[in-house]
Amino acid sequence: MNRHGTEWNERMETTIRLNIQTKEDLDKFKQYKNESYNELIRKLIYIAIKCEDEPKLSQKTIKEIKEARERIKKGEFYTETEAKKILGL
Repeated sequence: MNRHGTEWNERMETTIRLNIQTKEDLDKFKQYKNESYNELIRKLIYIAIKCEDEPKLSQKTIKEIKEARERIKKGEFYTETEAKKILGL
């Protein structure tokens, strides 16, 4: 359900036109190679909503997201299996 109280319908699709620079800018936000533009845009919308709803928290959150993205790009993360082993799960 979105913030306006209506259901998201994943089966409905549309096409949008972007200029090349916009597409290239969006590509920079991808966390992994096969991440869809739909996933990416949904994340950006989530962040934008958080910025509106909680502006003070959002600056901290955005900083943490940027730092996490850099760690992921550098390969500095644990897989789910590694994290479970570390946590004894």
